[in-house]
Amino acid sequence: MSELPVVVVGAGPAGLSAAAHLVERGERVLVLEAGDRAGAAVSQWNYVRLFSRWSELVDPAAERLLVPAGWVRPDGDVYPTGAEWADLYLTPLAEVLGDGVRFGAKVVGVARRGRDRVVDAGREDEPLTVHVQTAHGEERIAARAVIDASGTFGSPNPLGGDGLPAAGEEAAAAQINYRVPDLAAERTRYAGKRIAVAGSGHSALTALIALAELAEREPGTKIVWLLRRGAVGNVFGGGESDQLPARGALGLRARKAAEAGYVETVTGFRTAAVERGGDGRLALESFDGHRVEGVDEVVVLTGFRPDLSWLSEVRLDLDPVLQAPSKLAPLIDPNVHSCGTVYPHGENELRHPEPGVYLVGMKSYGRAPTFLSLTGYEQARSVVAAIAGDHEAAGRVELVLPETGVCGGAGVFDAPAEQKNSGGCCSAPETVDVTIGLVPSAR
Repeated sequence: MSELPVVVVGAGPAGLSAAAHLVERGERVLVLEAGDRAGAAVSQWNYVRLFSRWSELVDPAAERLLVPAGWVRPDGDVYPTGAEWADLYLTPLAEVLGDGVRFGAKVVGVARRGRDRVVDAGREDEPLTVHVQTAHGEERIAARAVIDASGTFGSPNPLGGDGLPAAGEEAAAAQINYRVPDLAAERTRYAGKRIAVAGSGHSALTALIALAELAEREPGTKIVWLLRRGAVGNVFGGGESDQLPARGALGLRARKAAEAGYVETVTGFRTAAVERGGDGRLALESFDGHRVEGVDEVVVLTGFRPDLSWLSEVRLDLDPVLQAPSKLAPLIDPNVHSCGTVYPHGENELRHPEPGVYLVGMKSYGRAPTFLSLTGYEQARSVVAAIAGDHEAAGRVELVLPETGVCGGAGVFDAPAEQKNSGGCCSAPETVDVTIGLVPSAR
């Protein structure tokens, strides 16, 4: 099997990082990307500015490949947009990798050749088989190892507060957006409308700031912020103590009051149903029976989850809660850790019972929020070292992440003491006026 390639699924930041490390170690690599370009997922939020600088967004191995080809690294202190990250870094990196990257190649399954997940006999002697769909039909590619860096952006969490779509959510799909709105292209969709924003992470804060700016310019624009949390709590993050200044500023400015008061915040609201009225507007109902009515548009930013369906025939060891590798899950549990207290991890924590199969990048975090690119690059370096047989390098993990506030999302870990003590989920949601300072969006 040493002659077979290592297949990397996904030509995003983590996938191309893994490819760069593989090339640097002289390994055969084939990157399969379902989209038509490098960073296809990143390009879907091209209008959003990252809260990481260029100095934190370029993998060292990738830079070593790019510089001889004439690439000039962007100013390390600048915060790029998604479009700039894709155009100025990911696309040139894919071009340097050349035929090692294939676009329009959707991976639909991975298995041991001739063995389903139940069969033990002869398993270790067979390569992995990657099932691929292309415009020309189906392919089967034999692989020495598979690095799944396909991310989670294609699998947003639903509006429903129990992890499944709320009743009526799918029927109302035309009025629901699961991405940060691109107000340059969708201004008329939101201007003068009553908009419900569900979510408490950085994407939700970004959306709130952008929509508040729209509300200042477009009379009649109103925003209802739906939080599953029992209180606003630490949703605004680490503020000035955040070692990623743009991320801290995002929370600070989302906290500040603006004179007009465009945002009404409803806490403890877990959506159970979506109803469309005769006037075409939506009503959202919580599991407690409380309602938010007269909604024109809903922006759902409740996080993402991994698509594990095409990995069903390989043996994975995943945490039952986060759907992350079992050894990694306790280190990234948002109920325990901030982004800056994640213990250094690499191949050892990412290893599965199926030899040669790894989940890296955003997908490795399962449902845990707030993944930083630096983490994915270090994961890729360690995993590739192990595949290449350099176990000393694989175990030499160096990961220092910026400190911040807790990265938790919809959990009840920060619910008010009285709600925790009562054990109740049925107290009336609290309504709070939160106004947004007008700043460029950050991520």
